Amino acid sequence: MSRGELAEAVNEYLWRTTGRRYSLDAHTVARYERGAIGWPSAPYREALRAVLGVAKDADLGFHPTPRGRTTPSRAGRFLAGISIDSPAPTRIGWADVEQVRAAVRAVAASENLFGGGLSCESGMAQLRWAARLLDARGSDEVRNAMHEAVGNLGGVVAYSAFDIAAYRAADQCFEFALWCADEGGSWALRANTLAEMSRKAAHLGDLDGALAMIESARSRPDRVSATARAMMSTLRARLLAVMGRPAEALADIERADAHFAERDPAGDPPWLCYYDAAEHEGSTGKALIPLALAGDRPEVAAPRLRTAIEAHRDDYPRSRAFSRIRLATLTMTAGDPREAAAIGRRAVAEAAPLRSRRLLAELGRLADAARPHTRVGDVADLRADIAELAAP
Repeated sequence: MSRGELAEAVNEYLWRTTGRRYSLDAHTVARYERGAIGWPSAPYREALRAVLGVAKDADLGFHPTPRGRTTPSRAGRFLAGISIDSPAPTRIGWADVEQVRAAVRAVAASENLFGGGLSCESGMAQLRWAARLLDARGSDEVRNAMHEAVGNLGGVVAYSAFDIAAYRAADQCFEFALWCADEGGSWALRANTLAEMSRKAAHLGDLDGALAMIESARSRPDRVSATARAMMSTLRARLLAVMGRPAEALADIERADAHFAERDPAGDPPWLCYYDAAEHEGSTGKALIPLALAGDRPEVAAPRLRTAIEAHRDDYPRSRAFSRIRLATLTMTAGDPREAAAIGRRAVAEAAPLRSRRLLAELGRLADAARPHTRVGDVADLRADIAELAAP
């Protein structure tokens, strides 16, 4: 790979994962190689690790320099050096399991309301403490339930990390959640974790890996609820649609709708509380977008996205913003650019208070779709709004 090709690959990775434009060039890559720049900024280090397939900055020859190290802010000086050791019990019961479940609900609610920015770090602190409970004594039933609850927390933290593009942290937490599911004998948690890992793989462009994960998650449908089967069929449909297999994708959408019609929310595990009618319409609408674009028929997907936008509850603002951005992108590509601009500008306003790199990446795709229509004043304003929101 030449220096120019490496720079292009890094810029493409950052655009795909953050929704922001970067401009690394061959000259700067040469300066990295000579050691003239020994500690590039964090986004470039992350992208170089991903593109070159290494785990550590040191593997690239990068080491912190005095200028590259950070010192605590004025506010941070008050907190620097504080260490709290909160003892974990040596024996656990159902009350301890319920405490972890309550922590899961709190972290998940924060992540849904505000994005992964705040909830990721706070959730990680709770996960570290909760993991210590897995070494405590208790009945087999309590210990299995504790593994499931802690694994659920691990999955929520993993998804929060994914939402802010902290991919290595997400991978580690997902692997921990899988281990907890296996230790606790929870096939339902294992299937859900694999489904979330599939979402991340698809987001990063690994469609084959994503499909393999969702196939593994679906391998024992008798052990998961109808809601889970609907969610997983929808994820598989999206992958097949993107991979150019429309007939199979449509068949999976039909299966997903049938499973959803059979669901019993009262019997669902707690991690599926988000998958309500609004989420199903939004997810199936997303899955149908490639088919709508291939046939230049926005009506294939748009009604489901509109239904989702109207139905999403106020405690899921990020989900509503995703559905609105996708509707705007679909309308911009295969419909009326002025209508799309109006939808898109409202979506930008909804996304503004949320700390989600995934949302920024979705807005970046809308900006790309809008580029051919920039002579339309409203469309130009939309692109300006997106650029302002995505600015570092």
